[in-house]
Parts: sequence; C-alpha cells; structure tokens
Amino acid sequence: MGKIRMTNPIVELDGDEMTRIIWKWVKEILIEPYVELKTEYYDLHIKNRDNTKEQVTIDAANAIKKHRVGVKCSTITANEDRKKEYDLKVVGISPNGIIRKILDGTVFRKPITISTIVPYVPGWKRPITVARHAYGDVYSSTGAIIEPNTKAELVLTDSSGKEERKTIFEFEERGVLLAEYNLDSSIKDFANSCFRYALSEKTDLMFATKDTISKIYDNRFKEIFEEMYLNEFEHLFKEAGIDFTYTLIDDAVAKIMKSSGGIIWACKNYDGDVMSDMVAAGFGSLALMTSVLISPDGAYEYEAAHGTVKNHYYRYLKGEKTSTNPTAIIYAWTGALRKRGELDDNANLMKFADALEEAVVQTIESGVMTRDLFDMSTSTNKTWVTAEELVFEIDKNLKI
Repeated sequence: MGKIRMTNPIVELDGDEMTRIIWKWVKEILIEPYVELKTEYYDLHIKNRDNTKEQVTIDAANAIKKHRVGVKCSTITANEDRKKEYDLKVVGISPNGIIRKILDGTVFRKPITISTIVPYVPGWKRPITVARHAYGDVYSSTGAIIEPNTKAELVLTDSSGKEERKTIFEFEERGVLLAEYNLDSSIKDFANSCFRYALSEKTDLMFATKDTISKIYDNRFKEIFEEMYLNEFEHLFKEAGIDFTYTLIDDAVAKIMKSSGGIIWACKNYDGDVMSDMVAAGFGSLALMTSVLISPDGAYEYEAAHGTVKNHYYRYLKGEKTSTNPTAIIYAWTGALRKRGELDDNANLMKFADALEEAVVQTIESGVMTRDLFDMSTSTNKTWVTAEELVFEIDKNLKI
C-alpha cells in the first residue's frame, strides 16, 4: 500500500528539549513511513524565538489561521533562570500566550483513558474535560515593581480624552502590581464554544470562577455565560438531557474530586491551566491528556499539554536512557491529522489517525509502557521501556 497523500498542509510548530527529541522520533517512525506528510514548518526553539523577537511565533499563529490546522510541540516559557541557561537577550513572554491571543478561542483538554491504567482518584470512572479560555487574563497582563511611597491608580481615558481615576493602592513599602484584562467578545466566544461542545458530546457542563471575590471581573464571565445559556442554549440542553451549572471555583474542585467524572469543566485561562494538570495527574499522567485549541473562526491547534521535560533532556544529552511518555505528543499529531482529513474529505488520513491511537492503547494495555505508568498499570506481564523503544513498539502494533 502506498503512502497516504495529503492535499493541504498542517502547520508544524517545533519545540524544546526532550519533547523536541521525541517529536522527531514520532514523525520519522510513526508518521512519515505511512503518510506523505505536508507541513508548513516553524521552529519555536527558545533561541529562535529570542533571535526573531517572537516573530516566528506570530508567523506560526497566523499560518494556523490560514491553513486551519496546526500541531505544536511543547515550548519553554522563559524566566530569569532560563534566560541565563540559554543566553537569551530577553526573558520574553509565553509563546502559548502569543498564539492564543492571535487565535482566541477555547482549549479543550481531555484525559486519554486506558483500561489497564487505574486513576489516582479511584472514583473517576469517566473522562473529565477541562475547557480553558484561551485569551487574556494573566497571560496578557502588565506588571510593575512599585517603589515605596507610591500611589498606584487605574486610569481610564475615553475617546474624547476624559479621564476616570481609581486608586488601586498606596504603597508605603516596595511591592508589585499586576493588571489584566479580557473582552466581552472573547468571553462570548468562549461560552458559545463550551455550550456547543457540551451539546456535541452530550455531556453536562459546569462553569466555575470566583465572582464573590472578583465582583466585577469574574462576575462578567458569570453574567455572559448565564445570559447566553438562558437566551440560546437552555432548551437545547433540556432536549439533549444535559445540565449547565455555575459554581465557585473552590466548590468546583471539591465536586470534581468527589465525582465519577463525565463532565465538561469550563474555567478561565489560568484556572484552566492549573486544573487541567490536576485532572491529567489524577487520571494517571500529564502525558495522558489531549489538548486542542478551537478558535471562533474554525482554526484548530493540537498540542501536548505538558512541559518540555528538562530533566530527561539533560540526562539524554549525557547518553543516559530516559523513559519519557510520548503519548500526548502522538495524540497531538493524530488529532491534527484527523482534523486535516476531516476538512479535506480525506478518509484515509482519518483512518490512519484512528489506527495510530489504537496502536498506542494496544501497546500500553499489552504491558509495554514508560516508567511513569508502570506502578499504575494492572497488566500482569508488564515492563517499562525508553521513549524511543516505546515508539518502535507502537509501530509494531500499527495496522493500516
């Protein structure tokens, strides 16, 4: 059988450290022997982002808007330590923040469930999907160091030049300040995506924030969700036999921990970042989580929802064997390939994506896995292998 042909490209965003190494293995061993892979490539290695002043990140995001499907490797978000480590010109900002600001939309993160991997939270029997707003808030914030005896003010200037001033705090000692924002249009797109996703999955939806404390900012999110639900979606939810609820974020955490799963949990940007990692860890591993950003205009960006695995990378550079789980990276590629196939009416590409995911599950269920899953696995005859060895084992089970 010849290689599967593609009509349009996937935008490929390469990344950093150990995930960059695994990214190459996945492409060369699991995809390129079977698919005539067409990608528009952007190198988001931290040094290239620094050298281009993040222009490469901006170009990549705009390419996803153009081609409608992208797949992203994990990338470093620099801090002062990383600046020294990689000899960067500037600390820079989150590449994910840049991409999400351009694409807007909602990130949906869902655990990859495997029958032989028992969740750390034993009550979780069905997947919990975290729907994370992908625009604004702390990821687009402005911060400042405030010197003693300084009054910090919020100054609002309208188009006529009229000013409104509100005192934030009068600093008698040195401190810090953070200003963040969001837009009604983006919040509405977020809410609309969550409601439509819940209907497509026929799954209950819960939105959680902290409007009792953030009485203006968080309450605006609550108002928009409730207005949209009552005006557009309540009857559709009733017809589908599903529910929408709002609750405080701290109450939501308690409910989630005691639930059996089977819910979509909508969160603001940073809340969703934290809670999706909690859900992923509860189900077994950060590497057992799918992640897709869906923009309001129908662009899709698939990624592995975990870090660059720095410690494994430096061990790998020393020639040591590392057992890094490649599952989320593989599923980022299968998600992008399946969506490309769906948009281009390419059934063979969609079937290949399904077959590759089935091979991953079959391999792990057979007892071959990376170290992070070993203690959790109920397989009777199990062994743990390196990331590269697992990729080769998956290839043995790939049936197309």
